[in-house]
Amino acid sequence: MSRFETAATLTHESARSALDAGLSRVAAGATEVDCASLKQFDLSALAVLLAWQRAAAARGAALTVVNLPSGLASLAQAYGVDTLLTFRH
Repeated sequence: MSRFETAATLTHESARSALDAGLSRVAAGATEVDCASLKQFDLSALAVLLAWQRAAAARGAALTVVNLPSGLASLAQAYGVDTLLTFRH
């Protein structure tokens, strides 16, 4: 299993660079992304996580999100995308 970590901040300002970095990791075979260090985020973080999962699915793999902050999980639920994310604590 290959895991990569998010930065401490994933907001609109950092979303493009985070997206690109994660897509590279997914293309290299990553199967997990660890969000334990993620402290500052906005809705862009959900978009990035979903894009990473779509990229993994396109390769025929799954990407599991681990240690999703409770605030981000609440945002996902509020926007109705929590069922689209594969995550565990």
